[in-house]
Amino acid sequence: MFRWLVKMAQTTTKRVKADGVVIGTHNGHFHADEALAVYMLKLLPQYSSASVVRTRDQTVLDACHTVVDVGGEYDESKNRFDHHQRTFNTSFPDHNTKLSSAGLVYMHFGKAIIAQHVSLPLDHPDVTLLYNKLYDDFVEAVDANDNGVSKYDDSALTAAGIQKRFKDGGITLASLVGDLNHDDPLALGAASRNTAEQPQAEEDYRFTQASNLMGHSFLRKLHGAATAWLPARSIVKAAFDARASNHPSGQLLTLPRAGVPWKEHLYNIEEEAGLAEGQKVLYVIYPEKEEPGSKWRIQAVSKSLSAFENRKSLPEPWRGVRDAELDALLGDAVEDGAVFVHASGFIGGHKTEAGVRAMAALALAT
Repeated sequence: MFRWLVKMAQTTTKRVKADGVVIGTHNGHFHADEALAVYMLKLLPQYSSASVVRTRDQTVLDACHTVVDVGGEYDESKNRFDHHQRTFNTSFPDHNTKLSSAGLVYMHFGKAIIAQHVSLPLDHPDVTLLYNKLYDDFVEAVDANDNGVSKYDDSALTAAGIQKRFKDGGITLASLVGDLNHDDPLALGAASRNTAEQPQAEEDYRFTQASNLMGHSFLRKLHGAATAWLPARSIVKAAFDARASNHPSGQLLTLPRAGVPWKEHLYNIEEEAGLAEGQKVLYVIYPEKEEPGSKWRIQAVSKSLSAFENRKSLPEPWRGVRDAELDALLGDAVEDGAVFVHASGFIGGHKTEAGVRAMAALALAT
């Protein structure tokens, strides 16, 4: 079985047709960035049947249609996308992280990949939204990892006495790609290994596995952003525009259904609207489930997307209280049917929409 896979890998990576499109990248130890770069290119029609050659032989690379992560040249007009040059300092628009080969390919071809995936024109505003979203949520981390850029300033963490509680590096995509640089003895078996006869073919096969790992992860992110995150924006925008009908303050947002990913959209829409701090939404209410008669939730808006601190938590006396005891605390202003308020005050629930609206009105008035 392995010999057949090796043969297939050799066919796709080493037999280069003179009249075909060839993508070149380096052989030897491979990384997440070129694995993703090659996969993204092959998503496009002009590259879908391309061969991939992995070499550091400059003569071979010069004959390739497109070269990524090797060759010492970045020139879009020649389809050369290396980032290892001493003078290279290119970043994605409005970002500071230096690009890897993945970021370079994404910067130049990402919109075309997305437009094809969602069947929209290249200049459609939704394509631009997804283009920026996928870079922020996926590609930038690949760029940072390959260029040795930490998420946090290590010296500042050390000065603050902050230490990791556990080692998390072993479960990153980059580390899993790194693992594929080595034979899997459980999968191959010592007897079936053919490293002496076809060492490059075996390495190329493992690179293909790495490329598929990175590419499938990218496509999963793109699919989620296109089918869940993007449609949610119009829902949140409509709710934002109608917020004054929920409460005179305009600080209560009502979502029409459960499961809407609203947070990131709300922050962006508020910023676009230029809201002052005292005008921003404090609470969001929504049904707990899609089915009729569902319970309703009230959730405090956090100060930022990644923060646990809220703009205004639910009132302190309600926190950690449930059912009839909570009904008693809420008083006559809220119909019976309160379910709970979390001990931290970030979320609560009521059996009815009217009840949760009344809870929100009380919280806003407190």
